[in-house]
Amino acid sequence: MPKYRFEDIAFNITQKRKPTSDDMKTYIGLEHLDSGSLSVTRWGSNVPIKGDKLLMQKGDILFGKRNAYLRRAAIAPHDGLFSAHGMILRPNEKVISRKLFPFFICSDYFFDAAIRISVGSLSPTINWSALKELEFILPNMYEQEKLAELLWAANDTKEAYKKLLYLTDELVKSQFIEMFGDPNKNPFNWEISPVEEWVKRDFIERPMDGNHGGKHPRATDYVSSGVPFIMANNLIDGRVDYHSCNYLTEPQANSLDKGFAKAGDVLITHKGTIGRTAIVDNKFDFIMLTPQVTYYRILKGLNNIYLKAYFDSDYFQTEMFKIAGSGTTRAYIGITAQKKLPLIVPPIELQKQFADFVLQTDKSKLVLEQNLDNLETTIRALMSQNFG
Repeated sequence: MPKYRFEDIAFNITQKRKPTSDDMKTYIGLEHLDSGSLSVTRWGSNVPIKGDKLLMQKGDILFGKRNAYLRRAAIAPHDGLFSAHGMILRPNEKVISRKLFPFFICSDYFFDAAIRISVGSLSPTINWSALKELEFILPNMYEQEKLAELLWAANDTKEAYKKLLYLTDELVKSQFIEMFGDPNKNPFNWEISPVEEWVKRDFIERPMDGNHGGKHPRATDYVSSGVPFIMANNLIDGRVDYHSCNYLTEPQANSLDKGFAKAGDVLITHKGTIGRTAIVDNKFDFIMLTPQVTYYRILKGLNNIYLKAYFDSDYFQTEMFKIAGSGTTRAYIGITAQKKLPLIVPPIELQKQFADFVLQTDKSKLVLEQNLDNLETTIRALMSQNFG
């Protein structure tokens, strides 16, 4: 199979313009790209967009050149502006099929090579000057078209499973409203107090995030396995994604001052990507958090499944953004501000009934997720067999 330089495979689109207020609704930042997913399912900014941004067209490949180890690349869902911390790539259709191009960019074959040329320790970045020199082996155009057809069929099935997962989550949200009422109105007059009040009453420990400043691990500290080091983008679809996260050695993790989350803790992202949630499972003795993620540890009177659902509610998410979006160019809500957020606590028995309902729906989700994993394995195998 022939070998091509990347500059012969793809065009790097560098056209920029200053954002306007209209762009806030359609702007796509790196925080909107999910590791390993070609789809962009959310966009927009709650704060003014500053600085020149890249001009994207629907169908372009949006590539996260900053922190490339997160393996973020997706198809632009519309025309608009994209983060200057990314690249916009278009295929050279004389060399690579337009249909295959997205899968090539998302492949381990491409990302492994790209990550190796990242520069910088804190936020490793890929420069076009180095990327364009990389060489890749591609099958002939006929084989590319056949491969693309298989990959898109698998991807469409994957998206259908994702839709079913989404509908299951919507069912849980409806059950939450039915049992507890709309938190905006609190129709049952459940007790509502700031987080810090529930901390004082020993319902929860003081919320905690990861290490800041000099204690924050650098990219050079990352290893292939060990203690998961969780960033905001590693919380995907309500779970901690251990495939996309980085890892620290256990001695390195134990040398840190804080951010030790354990099974049962409720996580919420509070920097850059605001409001993603997850419950820590028991796959590891503990996981380490970055300064982008906070854990909430329950002591009494609260159920972690209820607490996560409450954090997911439109009411709480809006309250977070009211604080996070004020006076900052990048969404952020620190621990001090989080302690001012309202927390509604219904009777614990009702919380447990809701948790039982969620656990039942989780059984259905598990089957769907297993099917998704199988499809991912198939897609990776197809790409591995045909690239390189």
